[in-house]
Amino acid sequence: MPAFQNSILEMVARGEALATSIERLCIEAERRLPGVACSVLRVDVEGRLQWLAGPSRPDMVVDATEVAAVELGNGAMAADIDSAHGMRAFPLPEGMKSCWSIPILDTDGSMLGALALSFRELREPSAEERRIADACSRLCSIAFERDRRDEAWRHQASSDVLTGLGNRTKFDEAISRLECHRPGGWGLIAIDLDHLKYFNDTFGHRAGDCLLECVAERVVDAGAANRVFRIGGDEFIVIVEEPGYETTLADMAERIHQRVGRAAVCDGHAIVPQTTIGYALLEAGDCDGAAVRRKADLALYHAKETQRGGSVAYSPGLGLAITNRLGSLQLVEAALAEGRIDAYYQPIFLLDTREIVGLEALCRMKMPDGRVVSAGAFHEALCDASIASQVSRVMLDTVASDIRTWLDLGIPVQHVGINLASADFRGGGVARRVTEAFGRYDVPLKHVIVEVTEHVYLGRGDDAVAREIADLRRQGFLVALDDFGTGFASLTHLLTIPVDIIKLDKSFVDRMAPGEPGAAIIGGLMHIAKELSIRVVAEGVETESQAVELSSIGGRLGQGFLFSPAVDREAATRLLVQHAQRPLEAGADQVTDQALHQVL
Repeated sequence: MPAFQNSILEMVARGEALATSIERLCIEAERRLPGVACSVLRVDVEGRLQWLAGPSRPDMVVDATEVAAVELGNGAMAADIDSAHGMRAFPLPEGMKSCWSIPILDTDGSMLGALALSFRELREPSAEERRIADACSRLCSIAFERDRRDEAWRHQASSDVLTGLGNRTKFDEAISRLECHRPGGWGLIAIDLDHLKYFNDTFGHRAGDCLLECVAERVVDAGAANRVFRIGGDEFIVIVEEPGYETTLADMAERIHQRVGRAAVCDGHAIVPQTTIGYALLEAGDCDGAAVRRKADLALYHAKETQRGGSVAYSPGLGLAITNRLGSLQLVEAALAEGRIDAYYQPIFLLDTREIVGLEALCRMKMPDGRVVSAGAFHEALCDASIASQVSRVMLDTVASDIRTWLDLGIPVQHVGINLASADFRGGGVARRVTEAFGRYDVPLKHVIVEVTEHVYLGRGDDAVAREIADLRRQGFLVALDDFGTGFASLTHLLTIPVDIIKLDKSFVDRMAPGEPGAAIIGGLMHIAKELSIRVVAEGVETESQAVELSSIGGRLGQGFLFSPAVDREAATRLLVQHAQRPLEAGADQVTDQALHQVL
């Protein structure tokens, strides 16, 4: 027996598959016991004895609780196919009359399985057969225990410890087994849990872990059981098989948004989780699962950059759009590093006297070849929160420095508006950051107007924006709502998020021709704004007739090419010197002459 045992132990030590090792054990046992069939059964997850190995292969399945009821005093179990004693018999190989089995136990005495010897006659085993069966049972126990440890290790290696979901390794294995020759057969939903780092930094990692567990449960609850994987710190992915139509992926994405987006309490902190989703369907030409994964990732990336908190489906042009965005990012990053981001200024003027009462600072980028391009040429880069924040810091510093220069020259500059992006409101503290920027140049805050577009003003998380706007006004800043009328803003919103100035979008001014509704709408808006003590600036004033019409319906302030396009600081200084609304006190002419001398 030693050689027999050693060969099985070596197979177990090498990590051979359990069934292979046990099959070999049964073969060796039958070689030593002519006329006897050896089989090994294993207790499955449902508590049944399931056939595992044996040359004679009876393919037996037996309820382990019933088998345990016929255990004999010596620990073995016996069954007789012709017996009328009420004992449940093992299914026997053809030609066998009886079987005898011995349990396979773990170190704690729990039953792992059974080793069965089947005979051609009605009898019990001999002493030698018992001895071999006992040795085989111990070998089976060792092999089972090793397999259980290996299975636990495999589970740990392929499972996320925190959520219990499959991890990246498990996901890679899963998609490698999916068929890729049938377009539409399956798809992927890539999910990003928004603002996890902020939540961790604010409330601690224990609360963050609780949030991840909560989100994992809710994604599974959305109908994706056993097909959800956590593949990164805040990233999940779902395999959807047989979706039929892409709308099924969209439907599941929407269910995930709804389930995850319910309020949750994590380590005592109330939070409403938010997810951003990208998804892709297997299409003709996708050679493997990795291709679908790349498409889902592209869709997710696009969603995070353009509609955080929403969903984006992959489309063929998406890759090109993202490539363009990455190119734009590289351009702006280089411009920031080389100091090529600058402020240009467009005057805001009185419609009747054409005096300048303010300026709007507009972001410009100087290209390596000397060209100057507007923010519209690199707006895709500004969708990136980090880039947008860096550009805003440069603009704040530049505008503060320019205002300080004008004040030192005695130029009567009243207000300069500077536009803040969504990224500037993310995380709070806008008033503090703007105050610090202008404080470094000792610029009184009365000279600063913070401009916010409709998209920022009424986008996702507008409660946070409302708090920031209220804080800005408490600090002494004037706040303007830019591009009014381009989205879904209405005057009713100003009751909950008041501002000081409305900048009416150019599209209204363009429709002020006779017979167009623009004049009536602007007239009504002027009247309501006056009642709310809100000033109105008409943007895009390009013709004298527009200026006259605006004045006739109560308009006082305009901005546009009729007076001047956006110009660099030197040209803006000359415009201010020549056209700025001047204080009534004496000496204004002397200030003008001094400033002109400094500029020219």
